[in-house]
Amino acid sequence: MPIEAFSPASLRRVLVIKLRHHGDVLLATPVLSMLQRVAPQCEVDALAYADTAPMLEGHPALAQLHLIDRNWKRQGLRRQTAAEWKLISVLRARRYDLVVHLSVHTRGAWLVRLLRPCWSVAPKFRDGFWAHSFTHLYPAQSDPLRHTVETNLDSLRALGLEPTAADKVVTMMPGAKAEARVAELLAQHGLQAGGFIHVHPASRWAFKCWPAERVAALCDALAAKGWPIVLSSAPDAKEKALIAEVCAAREKNSVSPASTLDLSGRLSLKELAALTAQARLFVGVDSAPMHIAAAMGTPVVAIFGPSGDLEWGPWDEAGKNLHRVVASTTHPCRPCGMAGCNDSKVSACLTTLPVAQVLSVCEELLA
Repeated sequence: MPIEAFSPASLRRVLVIKLRHHGDVLLATPVLSMLQRVAPQCEVDALAYADTAPMLEGHPALAQLHLIDRNWKRQGLRRQTAAEWKLISVLRARRYDLVVHLSVHTRGAWLVRLLRPCWSVAPKFRDGFWAHSFTHLYPAQSDPLRHTVETNLDSLRALGLEPTAADKVVTMMPGAKAEARVAELLAQHGLQAGGFIHVHPASRWAFKCWPAERVAALCDALAAKGWPIVLSSAPDAKEKALIAEVCAAREKNSVSPASTLDLSGRLSLKELAALTAQARLFVGVDSAPMHIAAAMGTPVVAIFGPSGDLEWGPWDEAGKNLHRVVASTTHPCRPCGMAGCNDSKVSACLTTLPVAQVLSVCEELLA
């Protein structure tokens, strides 16, 4: 049976699926915005993992947010089956006209077959079951030479829709509660909006991190220029340990603790967004907080090692030239995409990256 020609005017409800990590989910938000623009009569829903929900909650284009808890599979087969069936029932009741699947997660193919939308789109992945599950396919889930935002929007290009510059804005909404808590924290420590530098050197992947002693030296140099430093990390024990190493190195260098506010492990993702929105500059590595900072419009210095900055660098949709990527100029092997040199979990392109190189870029943006 031939597929009906796609028409955005025919859309009543759309489901966008992004089952990935926090940064990946945030970089998919332009798809929601563009769908609202091309089909203003349509309700746009999203499906994501529960832990990534803060990246989408409050998005102005979002009608409903459906969640999959990664812990379902740890609750026993009966509870997992009940939770999965409840989700499918809720999604079926929405009667989607279009499903946009933004990864190669097999669950997306099964959901399309169960939900039976008129149209469905996903990345090209493999022949057979996958390819036959969708009405439209776009070239790839990722492309090392194109930014992930553009690759996500390729899903809508495959339907014959062309994004405008306004569609390409990455959106995160901190919310009033998070903004109020951050305002209180800053006031308690005498910090003004635009009067501090936010440094988030941690990542869930240690091979993406700059050594603690170099982070400390950079903080010392910025503090010497009169800039208070606010440090942050996730509550993860390894990330907090990295911040502890940074603080210990700074104390060893006899830096006054008054120049630093350590918020490691103390902020939610929404609060992290509210904090970085108030910073004069964000300094970090390839991580979700770096993408959050760029989305909040804060100038970003992003330190990159083995991962590709063309694909994952701080997104600047409006050509404002707000952000900078700092990477080794002496390692032609990067970006290698490996978990450290030869998958050793240690990246020489980061362990040797000079403090002076990062500081110079910070000074450029602060000027």
